[in-house]
Amino acid sequence: MYHPSNKLHKNQKTGKKTTILSVSLNYNIQMQTLTENERAQLVKKAQLGDKDSLNRLAEEARVYLHEYVMRLTLQKDLTQDIVQESILEMFKVFHKLKNADRFLAWLDGIAFNKVRSHYGRKWRHKTISLSDFNGELACHEGQNALADTINNELKQIVIKSMRELAPRYRAIIIMRCYKDMSFSEIAESLSCTKFGAQSLFYRAKRSLAKKLGSYGLGKGSLLMALVLFGKLTSTSEAAAANLAVTAATLNVGTAATLAGMVASKTAIVSLVAAGALTGGTVAVNQGILSNDNQNQDTNIFFNSSEESSITDNMQQSWLYFPDGSGNSVMMRLLKYDDSGQNPYCQYMQNQHANYYYDNDTVSINNSRIYNPDLSVARLPNDNVDMSRFISRVEGRQSNIEHISGNKKGLLLISGYSNDNKIRVIDRYSTILEEEYFQSNWPQSTKVVDNRDEMHKRGWTYFTVEGNIGGKNISGTGQIPLVYEASNKFRPWLKIQLSDGSRIIDTNKGACIVDKNGKTTEIYQAGTFFSGLSRPWMGLHSVDTVRRDAAKEHIEFETKLLSGTNNAEVTLTYEQNELVYTIDMKNDLVKKIVFSSANSDENELRFNYLQNIDDSDDSFVEPIFPRNARSTQNSPGIKWLVELVNNNL
Repeated sequence: MYHPSNKLHKNQKTGKKTTILSVSLNYNIQMQTLTENERAQLVKKAQLGDKDSLNRLAEEARVYLHEYVMRLTLQKDLTQDIVQESILEMFKVFHKLKNADRFLAWLDGIAFNKVRSHYGRKWRHKTISLSDFNGELACHEGQNALADTINNELKQIVIKSMRELAPRYRAIIIMRCYKDMSFSEIAESLSCTKFGAQSLFYRAKRSLAKKLGSYGLGKGSLLMALVLFGKLTSTSEAAAANLAVTAATLNVGTAATLAGMVASKTAIVSLVAAGALTGGTVAVNQGILSNDNQNQDTNIFFNSSEESSITDNMQQSWLYFPDGSGNSVMMRLLKYDDSGQNPYCQYMQNQHANYYYDNDTVSINNSRIYNPDLSVARLPNDNVDMSRFISRVEGRQSNIEHISGNKKGLLLISGYSNDNKIRVIDRYSTILEEEYFQSNWPQSTKVVDNRDEMHKRGWTYFTVEGNIGGKNISGTGQIPLVYEASNKFRPWLKIQLSDGSRIIDTNKGACIVDKNGKTTEIYQAGTFFSGLSRPWMGLHSVDTVRRDAAKEHIEFETKLLSGTNNAEVTLTYEQNELVYTIDMKNDLVKKIVFSSANSDENELRFNYLQNIDDSDDSFVEPIFPRNARSTQNSPGIKWLVELVNNNL
């Protein structure tokens, strides 16, 4: 255990005296080791009022906690304060200890909360300032000066590296490596899931390895450094001699390793810093429309048929729902190299943009990903009724495992199992504050930005023109192209109808306003975006339209238009037909042609503005009627049919 004291150390070369921090392995704290049964008996006696038993437990607590807290703080004075506070807290709440055989674990919890409270905001986001560290650790004299120098330099590196870790990283390393806690026990202490604890431990290891590397230690030095740190901070020489950290202790499993890679802020390409990926939407066209080094065999959304030949562990899909199930989704596809051991991020669609990685190059395009066979994108938490309808229309069952849950921050990890089914590996509401969707691409990655101006901007205005029943209509709207822009540049739509009435859709609600300004029908927000492009939600427009149709049990058929970048989706509902023309490369609905038995052909055309500097007053967001509340069930994608048949 540390016994630091300030000393004046004379540099042999310069003669300059500097203050250093000395560490000694000659321990002056001794403790008679109690067996678990003896300790439990003392606890029971103390709870019955035996003061001698309570005092003996307090003395054991003082010695026991000193090692733990010193490892957490690496500051002598702070350690003494926190140990004292912890013992006082122990006296206050001793009657609340229910399990006598859990006394030491209970003490750990008290001290851990004291440490976490001390660091406050620094606990999650910052490292400890090195201004508190006055110098190097003193070397012990030895017969071999060179060996001693190397040994002491190594000690300095290990202590400095541990000190530079974020407090919570240091805490989980101590819990796992020196307290021998299982990930379930750590999860309980940190108030997170077991999977979250595993991911956090992985990132802590990675961060420590990077810091050791910055001082010149190689990749294989992590285990050695952990053992050395444990011995340096052990309570006694006997404890130091018996300390061991094994490779098995450091293992967190494949899924948690991937989670750590996703959330890690180290060893990644800083895309924003590179100046090329600052906002906008990205896309990945999987080679259907071009041959841009993209794999046509990959079913991005895991809705392949039973005949799929995709091998086990070829890929894993990460799906993150910041606002909960059924809302915006971010995606990350991890694939494995030929050995099946090394995962890398091929596709990523986060709140900023969408990326495709291949041959050390990240491509950024306008459109989001879609399945190369034009099957409908499926998600593990899809509405069961909608999913069944899609399966019936496509004539094949989805092989993805369905899960329930709608909490904000939901993270789903899916992958292939041995029976070629798509299984959810894990799911939980995230408790970690890092951004989940970062990459692990190498620093040498080349960035190619293929986006147009509006996609780089991340949002734009659009116009609507066309005719219904032989009469012209017009409208304007605003559309965010990425999730990040959706709060500041919220989607809205207003359409002027031939009879003088208007359709309005804002974030506060949707409604019909007649020619006299009276609100006649009120719906929930987003009603009139049903069947339109909603790229900020995370799915390609070709999937948005078809999934909107499936929710209303409307049959659909999809085909690519030869020689173009367009796809055509035809919806059939009773005696009504709607034909959507979708720009696959730009991920937007271009045109909707619709007809019914009671009307001629009608058409809506959409134009999206690349340059918004010249926009006029028609692009002012409409005002939703004050105090208006929803009185109608949303017609969903049927609103266009209802509009044609004058039922809206």
